[in-house]
Amino acid sequence: MYVKRYGAGEQSYFGLHGWSGDHRTFAPLAAHMPPGASLYSADLPGCGGASSSEAAQHALTLEAITNEIAGAVERALPRQGGITLIGNCSGAILSLLVAREIKSKLERLVLIDPFAYWPWYFRVFVNKSFGRYAYRTTFANPFGRWLTNQSLRGHRTAESDLTNSFGHVNHDVAQRYLALLSEVEGIERFAGLQSVPVDIVYGERTFGAAKKSVAMWQGIWPQARAHMLEGAGHLPILEATAALSRIVFAEQEAAKSFAANNATRVGATAAAAQAEESEAGA
Repeated sequence: MYVKRYGAGEQSYFGLHGWSGDHRTFAPLAAHMPPGASLYSADLPGCGGASSSEAAQHALTLEAITNEIAGAVERALPRQGGITLIGNCSGAILSLLVAREIKSKLERLVLIDPFAYWPWYFRVFVNKSFGRYAYRTTFANPFGRWLTNQSLRGHRTAESDLTNSFGHVNHDVAQRYLALLSEVEGIERFAGLQSVPVDIVYGERTFGAAKKSVAMWQGIWPQARAHMLEGAGHLPILEATAALSRIVFAEQEAAKSFAANNATRVGATAAAAQAEESEAGA
């Protein structure tokens, strides 16, 4: 895995891009980093500048991808303290899979436009009968990309492009990732991360499924804070860079404080409930 590092500070952040991105996805955030930070931005296994032969060397299964990313995150850990994982779109799901493996070293999660379920329009592209044709027509074809971007203009700003990145990907790898992510069913598997500070960030104009997902995530994580970025669509890193950077970098201590206070409230509520049960049984 190729990993780009910005900065040399001890406060560490590790970014995982979405299914058509690469390590350059997080480059806009680098200009907004505080002096004491390091931002690591990875090419997911088989992605980025990997040739077809290089991509084939990666075992593209959820387990293998999770283990490879976790290894890269472990190598990026500072001498003291933990690390913040930043997951963009589908990269948010991968960050959660990794989070379960490195939970003791995880300081915080920042999830950007994360889907809590797989919308029907993604499932079209992994359908065994016509998924490959649908994907190639939509994303591997220049006219298909232009037409799709035009049809999705309500979910982006006038300057951004939702499909441009597909002009530079290995389409076999991109479709493989989509198929793997469609297998991740049930967000309850991530409920064990309730002790981790979580910030969920989404664009005001993003997809309805992403907006609906916010409440679903907060349903399993009472400690999660939600932030809507006004005017932004599905690409907040490009469309609301400064506002997103403030949440990622400047809200670190606030997120931890919020999670700690919430844990205290949850613990007190659980203790009260147990006391009521004991009295009722007496």
